[in-house]
Amino acid sequence: MSVSPAAWLDPVCAIARQAAEAILAVYAQDFEVICKDDDSPVTAADLAAQRVIEEGLHRLAPGVPVISEEALAAPWAERRTWRRYWLVDPLDGTREFVKRNGEFTVNIALIEDHRTVLGVVLVPVTGDLYAAARGEGAWRQASVDAPRERIRTRRADGLLRVTGSRSHAGGRSLTLLHRLGDHETFVLGSSLKFCVIARGDADIYLRLGATSEWDTAAAQCVLEEAGGAVLDLAGRPFRYNTRDSLINPEFIACGDTSVDWAARLVDPEDAT
Repeated sequence: MSVSPAAWLDPVCAIARQAAEAILAVYAQDFEVICKDDDSPVTAADLAAQRVIEEGLHRLAPGVPVISEEALAAPWAERRTWRRYWLVDPLDGTREFVKRNGEFTVNIALIEDHRTVLGVVLVPVTGDLYAAARGEGAWRQASVDAPRERIRTRRADGLLRVTGSRSHAGGRSLTLLHRLGDHETFVLGSSLKFCVIARGDADIYLRLGATSEWDTAAAQCVLEEAGGAVLDLAGRPFRYNTRDSLINPEFIACGDTSVDWAARLVDPEDAT
């Protein structure tokens, strides 16, 4: 592990922008939507971005394995020996892509010893890019020509802002969020929900139901380096590649880590 995560940050940002170009080439035309075995959609844009990212990462770091939503994962017997690997969602928010609302992202993360240590999240339609590496803080570049700006989470004092998903809101989420007291909510697609918390424009994202490790890893690094956290419902930080399944537990993404969000939101029986 001689190369530090920070040394790879700029090249990974460039790979993400190349993947965005491949996505937008499909976005600009009519495209077919195919349902995978789990009923999630996939398009030619997902597959084109997958090829660009996988080729780019193999050139950048030969021998470092890649796990991606659009590629068959190595078996657990092999994965459990990995100390460093890439974790990729080439097009996070395919449903938003199909709706053509622009709220989809390219997610690339580097995992070391079960922790996310590099994260790049790019919004292809706007060029908005979020990036972080362990110990280096987080920054945002609002468009390809814009300067990079450091981002930080905000303190959770005053009216709370809660972000969430259009397609996964439900009664149990509303019940738990009611325990926060007065708050305002707004919806966003993909890993953008983490990014608005990281830049101080929201306080919390509660996700109940299944997500995969590639959905959260890149944005978790950005959020953590901006001062926030991604926690399971018992308040424990997320770790990666610790078991056969690549499905995450339910979680809370938060900006102000001085607040015990798990205690405010979740009864002990809810977290079991």
